[in-house]
Amino acid sequence: MQRKLRILTWHTHGSYLYYLTQAPHDFYVLSKPGRPAGYGGRGGHIPWGDNVFDMPVSEVRNHEFDCIVFQDDHQYFSDQHEFLSEAQRRLPKVYIEHDPPRQNPTDERHPVDDPDVLLVHVTPFNALMWDSGRTPSRVVEHGVKVPAGVTYSGDIPRGLVVVNNIASRGRRLGGDIFADMRDRVPLDLVGMGAAEIGGIGEVQHAQLPAFSAKYRFFFNPIRYTSLGLAVIEAMMVGLPVVALATTEMATVIQDGVSGFASNDPSTLADRMQRLLADRDLAAGMGDAARRYASERFGIERFARDWDAVFRTVAA
Repeated sequence: MQRKLRILTWHTHGSYLYYLTQAPHDFYVLSKPGRPAGYGGRGGHIPWGDNVFDMPVSEVRNHEFDCIVFQDDHQYFSDQHEFLSEAQRRLPKVYIEHDPPRQNPTDERHPVDDPDVLLVHVTPFNALMWDSGRTPSRVVEHGVKVPAGVTYSGDIPRGLVVVNNIASRGRRLGGDIFADMRDRVPLDLVGMGAAEIGGIGEVQHAQLPAFSAKYRFFFNPIRYTSLGLAVIEAMMVGLPVVALATTEMATVIQDGVSGFASNDPSTLADRMQRLLADRDLAAGMGDAARRYASERFGIERFARDWDAVFRTVAA
């Protein structure tokens, strides 16, 4: 039996980190006193497994690891030089790129320029759009799991939107589209900053699947970002998804089968009204969404893919 690897990383994108730690290894997550953003360690409301350990930045130099996983530029360009020893900085490295390029969608060079780092993209679209240069790259698609026994009811004749700080993040996250759609279709907003604009507020990650399952459909107003875990989690529960047919979303939602995808907001508004009027239609599409998400984004496949990545780089 192969031994567990000791992986050092940061608390970035907490729900993604939770799924990443389903891989069969031990994860040491950097923390600072007071647990500021990015240094939350094992803290927070996520139900971490016993393979996840708090790693204070003041102690990290005294420990041995097999691999370092970076998840944002500051960690790669600053933190490793401030907190890690010279020997630790020579360890195998993985950089997880969570987003498509921001400044230029086709010609932006990835900031990590190192043939000894493995750059892992979370969607094929992201990998296609980034110029990775001489840095080797591969794709590991998302994997999620939802609590056992959570099933779709669709009893609330409204749509659910899950986006953090949508009001302050502009057109890229579809704040204007959400505002327009909310005037046409009954929609509830969940996420950080949601209550400030008339939404519900935050729902803890572990409670979100059961909370979502009561809604008739899930609406994703985002123009340009990575494929959101909340979309996949909603599909796993059995919600039909209505979304803009952009980025990786165009490959995830089969229009008219597992939900509706279009780049015409008026068309999307019409399709949402259809789902509100016909719960059986919504339930059938949601069942197709659940089957597709289970096949493509199952946590077992995700854990296997990451196990292969870690063992390859650590070898």
